[in-house]
Amino acid sequence: MNLRMLHAWSLLLAIAWIPCASALGGDRHGETVPASVRSVEFLGMAAPVTPEQRAAAYTEAKAKVTYRNGKTGTFDLTYDVLHYNRTTIGGVTAGMIYDVHGNPLYDVNGNPHISESPDANSLIEVPGSQGKRGEERKDHDGKQLYLVTHYEYDWLDTAGKDQYALQPMTMNLATLEQHGKTGDLVTVALRNVDMSGVGGLWIPCAGSLSPWNTHLGSEEYEPDARCQVEPSCASGAIGLDSMNRYLDPSGATRPAKVYDYGLVPEVTVDRHGNTSVVKHRTLGRISREIVQMMPDRSTAYQGDDGTYNVLTMFVADEPADLSSGTLYAAKWSQTSDNTTPGGEATLAWYRLGHATNAGIGAMVEGGIRFDDIFEVSAVADPANGFRTVKAGHNKGLVEYLKLKPGMDNAAAFLETRRYAAYVGATTEFEKFEGVTVNAADRKVYLAMTRMRDGMEDKPGDPANHIRIPRLLAGAVYEMDLAPGQKDTDGRAIGSKYVGTAMRSLVLGEDITKDAAGNTAAVEKIANPDNLKFSEKMRTLFIGEDSSTAHINNFLWAYNVDTKKLSRILSIPAGAESTGLQAIDDLNGFAYVLSNYQHAGDFSSNIDSALKEQLTPLIDKSQAAIGYLGGIPGLR
Repeated sequence: MNLRMLHAWSLLLAIAWIPCASALGGDRHGETVPASVRSVEFLGMAAPVTPEQRAAAYTEAKAKVTYRNGKTGTFDLTYDVLHYNRTTIGGVTAGMIYDVHGNPLYDVNGNPHISESPDANSLIEVPGSQGKRGEERKDHDGKQLYLVTHYEYDWLDTAGKDQYALQPMTMNLATLEQHGKTGDLVTVALRNVDMSGVGGLWIPCAGSLSPWNTHLGSEEYEPDARCQVEPSCASGAIGLDSMNRYLDPSGATRPAKVYDYGLVPEVTVDRHGNTSVVKHRTLGRISREIVQMMPDRSTAYQGDDGTYNVLTMFVADEPADLSSGTLYAAKWSQTSDNTTPGGEATLAWYRLGHATNAGIGAMVEGGIRFDDIFEVSAVADPANGFRTVKAGHNKGLVEYLKLKPGMDNAAAFLETRRYAAYVGATTEFEKFEGVTVNAADRKVYLAMTRMRDGMEDKPGDPANHIRIPRLLAGAVYEMDLAPGQKDTDGRAIGSKYVGTAMRSLVLGEDITKDAAGNTAAVEKIANPDNLKFSEKMRTLFIGEDSSTAHINNFLWAYNVDTKKLSRILSIPAGAESTGLQAIDDLNGFAYVLSNYQHAGDFSSNIDSALKEQLTPLIDKSQAAIGYLGGIPGLR
């Protein structure tokens, strides 16, 4: 039996594996449906061994479902590809990169740039959608399925040259159809999401589906505005060449503004499949990995990737509206000793400021620059009001800054990480990436891809809040949430979802390099990145982005009740696990969306003989947008 037949069979079992109607959960629209689910246990798979396994995206894992009527069922998982980055439907290629006019951008060989880095997915059900001939759809209660996918960067052009951050990025919308009996999802149309109204898209990383059914994207490694006014700036920051190429392909002008990037793109899909995009400034400018909304539809937590980074919280003035609100930054007050892996801390929140998109946008349109906000000294000069900060970008350099009069809000929303350090918040987190929420337990989960540098005990740093042992394999943390909290100035925080404490939950383990080149234990997580939580499965899904620790990256399922960790997907060597979205019940079926990007970008630790075996087996130009199927709908 082939995988697709097995997938169809297992999904049919999800609907009809119990023959007696009295054993089922009831009747919906005259159809027999399964009993409601009590629990889901993932039965994990072994790590890949053969070169063929290491070169493939595959699963051998299972899902064991226990129903409330006492029955159980075990289902084989499958990894199904919706489309690839190079898939073309209706003249649209999924990962192709375009300029502001919608024209493809070409490499030195005259071939169009096609990104190999599909990152975030948002599967969106749009009510009252129109069919292909304009008639209202009647299947699935008149809802159409759309998938928004944004691409992080172009890895290699057809000349083999690394294009990271050298090209503007792309986002597209796939129209999907769901097979009524098997649950199989199929891509039937592709179109580009027009980013011209927001100045293009800058290095988008992870993303999330908002509670009000929009795609919340990200822009990582925000351009360093100080480097735009100081040509000798040594932060290693990325320039604006890619966005200038997007806005003016002729190269005649350099129109991109540094403060227009590092923001939050929000994409809305209407009933006709048209998209609209707005970029939010109110959540600040950071190396944003993701925005994760809380159940109140107002509070958000954000990942901040890189070195010497910050944990921020945003509270919107109105639910489901990110155009105005208040931004906060956390201070870590360690409660564990310096030898506790991962460490534990209580959190306090500094209020950075309140703003609107329009207000901050007016500053940017008015031409504000870094040197309008901060005065810089070459040496420590506290006597004259300069404060010493170490905050972000690629190197975490020490800076001596003095805020200029009246520039508090400009600093808070345009130089968020620097200002957070300036006022006393913690800017020592290391590659702080994924964020997701467990609403039932009032927990937020946060991924630290690795713990080193600012997270270690560094008495010589300007601040030394975090003091934990180095762990290059990284960890997932959990953060407690509570209402009735106040900021460091004693003002009430208008949210019931304020972080009060955090601690490590799932730890990786560093090892001496093994025969394949792994430097982290293969039976544990390494370099966690994407996170998504399923409320009904009580499961935290953890996708890896290990450039050195694991030769093959994995997708893991961690049950927060049993603490069981199960490997459920292996992806090609060198690839990163991206695009996570957990869908508990979509017309009677459950899914875990999961992509892989930049396959064949091998770890520098890989065994040379293994690398030689794998190289001809992996197509570096191919990346997949897909999902794990085989899980019954969780009612």
